Amino acid sequence: MFLKAVEFEGDLKEDGNDDKLAPKIEAIKDCAILYVAAIGGAGAARVVTNKIHPIKVNKPESILVLLEKLEHALKGTPPPWLRKALAKDQRRTFELDE
Repeated sequence: MFLKAVEFEGDLKEDGNDDKLAPKIEAIKDCAILYVAAIGGAGAARVVTNKIHPIKVNKPESILVLLEKLEHALKGTPPPWLRKALAKDQRRTFELDE
């Protein structure tokens, strides 16, 4: 299910300006997984600190292909990073039910 698209203005390249990370982190704070073509050290650290698992893709892929790969991983034995992402979702659901 598609929820929303978020666009950011300005230069998106890594330049050491960590201030531009804050609105991006805020936009993805409810995500468990973030697919990226590239991510700098500061960005990766901020993403992981927010309990979001970054996954680097070597070449652009459609969202449908990425979702199919994720679905396949879920049907088998998910790797540790995916089990951790699933646990994050369960905690969030539990917190909302209280």
